[in-house]
Amino acid sequence: MNEEIVREQRGGEDSSSSVSPKSATAAASASMTLASAALESHTTTTITTASSNPPTSGAGASTSPSSPSASASASASVSASASSGQEKQAMQLPLLNATDMRELREIKQLLWGDNVREDVFKRWSQGFEFSKVEPSALVQKQGGPCAVIAPVQAYLLKIIIMDLPGVKLSEITLDKSQNLLIQALCNILKNCRSPRYRIVHLLRRRGNATEAGSTKERSPTGEAGSAPAGHAAGSSEEVEVAAEATPASVNELSQVLQLDQDMHRELSPDEFHERLHTLHFEDIAAVARYYMENYDQLSHTYGVLLFMYSVFLTKGAELVAADISDTSEPLIHSTYGYGGQSLINLMLTGRAVAHVWDNEQDVGGLKLRGICEQSDIGFITLMEQMRYCTVGSFFKNPRFPVWVMGSDTHLTVLFSNEKRLVSPETPSETGRRIFKSYDPEGNNFISTTMLREVLAVLNLVSEPAYVALMQKRLDPENLGIILLNAFMDEFFPLERRSTPDTFELMHYNGIPGSNENNKVRYYCGSAILLEGDLKSICTSNPMVTCLQTKWPNIEISWHDAHMPSLN
Repeated sequence: MNEEIVREQRGGEDSSSSVSPKSATAAASASMTLASAALESHTTTTITTASSNPPTSGAGASTSPSSPSASASASASVSASASSGQEKQAMQLPLLNATDMRELREIKQLLWGDNVREDVFKRWSQGFEFSKVEPSALVQKQGGPCAVIAPVQAYLLKIIIMDLPGVKLSEITLDKSQNLLIQALCNILKNCRSPRYRIVHLLRRRGNATEAGSTKERSPTGEAGSAPAGHAAGSSEEVEVAAEATPASVNELSQVLQLDQDMHRELSPDEFHERLHTLHFEDIAAVARYYMENYDQLSHTYGVLLFMYSVFLTKGAELVAADISDTSEPLIHSTYGYGGQSLINLMLTGRAVAHVWDNEQDVGGLKLRGICEQSDIGFITLMEQMRYCTVGSFFKNPRFPVWVMGSDTHLTVLFSNEKRLVSPETPSETGRRIFKSYDPEGNNFISTTMLREVLAVLNLVSEPAYVALMQKRLDPENLGIILLNAFMDEFFPLERRSTPDTFELMHYNGIPGSNENNKVRYYCGSAILLEGDLKSICTSNPMVTCLQTKWPNIEISWHDAHMPSLN
C-alpha cells in the first residue's frame, strides 16, 4: 500500500506542470504540514512545497484511507515549484494527527477545566483589532483576554522601540501595524524554543461535507468518516486514490485556508473546538508568511484564542503541565475569565511557571519555580505592594524598556524610549538589589545576622571575623538591624546609578472604557526619581504605587491632565 501511495504522489507531482500558476497561489509558500487536529475528527490534510519562494505551479490532492495508520502515510499533498526552475526538494513532515488531537484535548483541560462556560468563552472570543485613533494599539473588547493581548502589545511595542527609533506612533499605517503584530506573535512563539511550530487554524464548514473537499477520507461507500481504531492499513477495504491532480482539486484544497462568512458568527465552545486543525512549520519565517497570507485567522472572532492555542501547542502540553505547579485549577478563571499567572508567564517568557520571583524558592520544603533568566519584556504588579507576591529582578529589569503591569483585575503595558532604563546594573545597583532581596517587606533594613549571607552573594569578603567587625560598625547601638543607607555608604560609597533621573514613560490600556472618550490610545508622562530611599504609599493612586515597586522613589506627571488607569 505504501508503494502505491508513493506512486500516486509521484504521479501528482508529474502532473503539476499542467496546473495553471493561478491555481497554485493557494499553496503555502514554505514547507508546512496541515494535520487535522479536530477534537472529534480524524480528517488529515498535508501541504508540502518545494521552496520558500512563491509557487508557480501546483499538484493536486489525493484521498487517503480512513484508518489512523494509513492516514499517517497516505495524505493529500500539494507540491509547488519555484519559478527559477530549481529542482524540487519537497520535504513531507511527519504527520502528528493523533498527537495534536490528544494535546489539544489536554490544552483545553488546562485552560478551561472540565467545562467551558459560555459567557467566559464569549469574552475571550475576539480577534486582534487596532484602535482607530492609535494605529498600533490593540483593542480589548471585554475583560479576560488581557493575559494574551497585553503581552502581544508589549512585544509589538518592543519591536517599535528597537527597530523603528524616532517613529511617531500616530503615523504608523494599518499595514505596518499588521506587520508589527505578526512579528510580535512570532517573537512569542520563538520563546517556546520548540523545533517545530504548530499553528492552530479554524476551519469552516460546508454543509455536511468536510472542509478538505477532495482530500477527505472516504469509506468504501463514499461517505466521509473515520475507520475503526482496529482497521488495519493495507486491508481489502482500501479507498480509491485520485489518479491525477486537477486545477479544481487544487482550488478545493486552497479553500481549506480560506475563511467563510460563517467564520464570523458565534460558535459554541464545542463547535469551536471541533473545527480546530493544525499547521506545522519548521521555521518562524514560514509562520510569518502564513499569517500574512491568512491574516483573517488573526482578525476574525477567534483570533486571540487561536494564537493562544498555537503557543500552547507549540510549547507542548506536557511541557506546559510540567511548568505549572498546580494543574487542578484551570488557567482561565471559570467565573471571572481572567488568565492566571502561568498563562501570563508563558506569553512573556515561553515558560508557564506559576511564580514571578527569580529562579526557585523553597517554600515549606517545596521547590517552587519562578523566572529563570532575564526576560525580553518585564512585569510589575500592584499585588507586590499588597504583599501577595515578590517580583524578581529578571522581570523588573528586562532586556527592553517595556513592562506588563498587573492590577488585581487587569493587565496593561508600560513602555519608554529611554533605553538606559534597562542598561546593565552598576555594582552599587546590584548591591542595593541584593540587600533589598533580604528585606521583602521594604523596611530598608535587614537583621545583622543576614549580613554574612548578603556579602557572600555579592562576592565580598564574608569571613566570620570580618563580618563580626562590620556588624559592630554598621550596628553601633546593637539594635540587631543594619540600615540600607549605612550598608551602601560602607560598601558602595561612590554610588552611581545607570538609570537617568528624569525620563518619559508611556502607558497602554486596551479596554476602551478605561480610556478618555472610550478610545484606546497611549498616554505619556514625565517621571523623576527623587533622592533617597523613602517612598510614600498612596493607595488612592494605584498607578504610582505600582510604579514604585520598580522605582521606589518615582514621581510622575501625566500629560494632558489624564491619569491612566490600571483597570
